[in-house]
Amino acid sequence: MTTPMNKNSLLVELFVEELPPKALKKLGDAFAGVLRDQLVAQGLAEAGSVLTSYASPRRLAAHITHVADRAADKAVSQKLMPVAVGLDASGQPTPALLKRLGALGADASAVPGLKRAMDGKAEALFYESTAKGATLAEGLQKALAEAIAKLPIPKVMSYQLETGCELPGWTSVSFVRPAHGLVALHGDAVVPVEALGLKAGRETHGHRFEAAVDPVVLRDANSYALQMQEDGAVIASFEARRAEIARQLAAAAVTVGGGSVPIQDEALLDEVTALVERPNVLVCSFEREFLEVPQECLILTMKANQKYFPLLDASGRLTNRFLVVSNISPDDASAVIGGNERVVRPRLADAKFFFDQDRRKSLASRVESLGKVVYHNKLGTQGERVERVMRIARGIAEKLGDATLAAHATQAAQLAKADLVTDMVGEFPELQGIMGRYYAQHDGLDASVADAIEDHYKPRFAGDELPRNTVGLVVALADKLETLVGMFGIGNLPTGDRDPFALRRHALGVIRMLIEKNLPLDLSALVSSARTVLDDAIGKTGEFPLHKAAEDVRLVVDYIYDRLAGSLREQGASAQEVEAVLAPRPQRLGEVPKLLAAVRAFAALPAAAALAAANKRIGNILKKAPEADAHVSELLLQEPAEKALHAAMAQVVPAANAQFEAGDYTASLQTLAALREPVDAFFDGVMVNAEQADLRLNRLGLLMSLHAAMNRVAQLERLAV
Repeated sequence: MTTPMNKNSLLVELFVEELPPKALKKLGDAFAGVLRDQLVAQGLAEAGSVLTSYASPRRLAAHITHVADRAADKAVSQKLMPVAVGLDASGQPTPALLKRLGALGADASAVPGLKRAMDGKAEALFYESTAKGATLAEGLQKALAEAIAKLPIPKVMSYQLETGCELPGWTSVSFVRPAHGLVALHGDAVVPVEALGLKAGRETHGHRFEAAVDPVVLRDANSYALQMQEDGAVIASFEARRAEIARQLAAAAVTVGGGSVPIQDEALLDEVTALVERPNVLVCSFEREFLEVPQECLILTMKANQKYFPLLDASGRLTNRFLVVSNISPDDASAVIGGNERVVRPRLADAKFFFDQDRRKSLASRVESLGKVVYHNKLGTQGERVERVMRIARGIAEKLGDATLAAHATQAAQLAKADLVTDMVGEFPELQGIMGRYYAQHDGLDASVADAIEDHYKPRFAGDELPRNTVGLVVALADKLETLVGMFGIGNLPTGDRDPFALRRHALGVIRMLIEKNLPLDLSALVSSARTVLDDAIGKTGEFPLHKAAEDVRLVVDYIYDRLAGSLREQGASAQEVEAVLAPRPQRLGEVPKLLAAVRAFAALPAAAALAAANKRIGNILKKAPEADAHVSELLLQEPAEKALHAAMAQVVPAANAQFEAGDYTASLQTLAALREPVDAFFDGVMVNAEQADLRLNRLGLLMSLHAAMNRVAQLERLAV
């Protein structure tokens, strides 16, 4: 068996036209990761080889340490066939064996060397040989093809490549962008591989305008990053380039003064990193008059359209200065600064125009226009949906507060979607709700109504804040419940990989509001009320396909509990604890954290395991006794153990029930733990299924009473191992 002769670092680079910026980091990581994994799988790279990925607008590259020029040979043992099939009675090879050996490149001379070993119940013949390790050229060719095939390309381009033949001809190539160069260096030696119609070499290209030399001729694999920076004026590493941009942004903000800081936006920083090869941060400004426009509008247009970093002052207010990440570093940057200021000015002017125009009409006057906006072909228009949300919100508000809350919630629900038909939201859909709040303030509406118009979309994502006031909570709940019930009602249920209407997010929003605000609302009643509103609005017209209201309500409630269970597990609760708490379907979700804490405290008690097991046993007994009820007659208690259990329950259960009613669930379960010994004694000394019917029913009644008392907080049997 031979060993690898030479280990060195490997550098592979694909030089391409500008890659899609939002996908660049993922493309770079995937390209490098698959290359390394394939080389390791072929024995050409060590498992501990260090991988460095590079990704810039015009290149994907990978640097891998400890790569061999040839993989080690491997001993291979191949099963041929059972001995009885391969050898005849005299031990000579059969034609079947000779044919199989021939297929492996061997002949009859290999028969004496065949190994015999048991394979299941029969003895089999095995052919042992040595497989030569792949050369780096062979292995890298395979790895490169795999890395290219597995790239998470958002959209493939097809382009044509000159064949190089004497007669003109073209070859079609498909890749994320046209590729123009391939580098493959093992140490300082070129690895002869091909990809996308390109042959590997050691030449690449740097910055379009600022490279010191072109092409950049790479000395060896280890000099790649340094040569690209010094000769090519390119920071090839995505992470290094990102860190340099962040450093320059912070430094530029300091030069502006006044406690200015660039807006924090990780996605924008990633995108800008993918747009430049040699970042140069410049400070620009715009006219102060534009600051009269809500800062969310200005920030969004600068970030989304121009990829600029707005500067905020020490109090978080937008200033009239912004930062540009340029891809060139001229001696005099005034032309670059002036150009960017000219470009952003029309964008800001548009935002100011939209804002001024929108304020000429009140939000209330726009509600009628929502009747022309289709929400869903089976659920009607946004106008019809607004009417449903208003009714649901009014019902919730009446449960939570007084007439003032109901009036404000109804008004906020009516106006919550009105900004969808404004010019500003038409241009920037991300501002829906935000602009509604500004326009409501301009209309002189109550502050709680204006805030609710913005907040009814919250929480919009994991970790997002909840609505800031009760009016916002009511409208947000109504909006999300209407969506859930409506979509389930027409059969638009989310699947494992598809959730186009964000029903998971809506369900988690409902859960968070009910729990974190501890709202005194029953979940099933909320869903049922929302369904009633939809049935009244569209169910009777024949447009609502599913009329199984009770079943739909159950499906929505189950879906919300499923999302709650997943959320609790993500927060660290065990599956058993979650099942125990949610199995009784607690209707006030605000109680769930206390119930979970009580179950955890109970599970830590010495008596917990025995009581959980007993509870499971009782449950199984009662399932087989449908005739049982919770009635217990003291006159029919005969055995000392059942008398003792009944007496213990008479003392313990009332105290536990009182604690439960007071909301002290932990104390309630700990009080019930005192029943462990009498319960154990009962099962040791009492025959539950007595032949005498009245005794049997009395004992079942005793167990049913015990089971009911034990399971008020949670289904303790779920804790049984």
